[in-house]
Amino acid sequence: MIYLNGQFMPLEEARVPVLDRGFIFGDGVYELIPVYSRRPFRLVEHLQRLEHSLRGIRLPNPHTPDEWSRLIQEVIARNPWEDQAVYLQVTRGVAKRDHAFPVDVQPTVFIMANPLSTPPRTQVERGVACITAADNRWLRCNIKSISLIANVLLRQLAADAGAIETILLRDGFLTEGSASNVFVVRDDMLLAPPQNHLILPGITYDVVLELAQSGGVPFEVREVSEFELRSAQEVMLTSSTKEILPVVEIDGRKVGAGRPGPVFERLYRLYQDFKAQVMRAPERPQALAG
Repeated sequence: MIYLNGQFMPLEEARVPVLDRGFIFGDGVYELIPVYSRRPFRLVEHLQRLEHSLRGIRLPNPHTPDEWSRLIQEVIARNPWEDQAVYLQVTRGVAKRDHAFPVDVQPTVFIMANPLSTPPRTQVERGVACITAADNRWLRCNIKSISLIANVLLRQLAADAGAIETILLRDGFLTEGSASNVFVVRDDMLLAPPQNHLILPGITYDVVLELAQSGGVPFEVREVSEFELRSAQEVMLTSSTKEILPVVEIDGRKVGAGRPGPVFERLYRLYQDFKAQVMRAPERPQALAG
């Protein structure tokens, strides 16, 4: 079951007019929220990022956080899977084709859920291969826009090469992956590119840094050069669906020893513990007032 413009319905019954600006221009934003044991992961942070993206494209938010939460929880409840990936999208709505913003047009709001697919055990245990490419996207990568053709083309480069992800470089420095954030380990220090207009502010990125701090893993948030990426002891990908994934090969060359390293293994355990203890923990009953 999905939600579209005020109605819940089967996906097969959903219809969007061809003049929707999401279809014509890619004029909209989206979020993807992982759900564990029917509990959306960091929903507040995802909704804050949605608000940031909507402001970035000058589109008023059609719902309050409480309204979004109710809609998302209802979509979760109407679907059969315990673990889900909830996708929500807001476009500027249906209007005559014109680049300028339409006036007095209602946005299109769409929410759907799919089974949550996380990396198979073999990828976690053996690591994955990536390639690199020049980051030729626009300069507002901190907006989670549905206009993803640049990311699609970059991700296809990896698919064509039999790799999992394309790691992006701009002016000699690491930005992110085509659909993930990227961490590097050098001299036993976890390095994270700073969140700015050139990368998406990843929710899992934030969790990894929080876990590194609480788990005693030294880290720095700073620009990471291409040389540091290519000579790293370890490289990791993070995203809502990849969680934390070790990279053992870049452009056909081994990363470090060519197998998942100790910093990844430490962070992966911390992440799985966090997921089990926080995300899958049953709700605690609230104490009654008085």
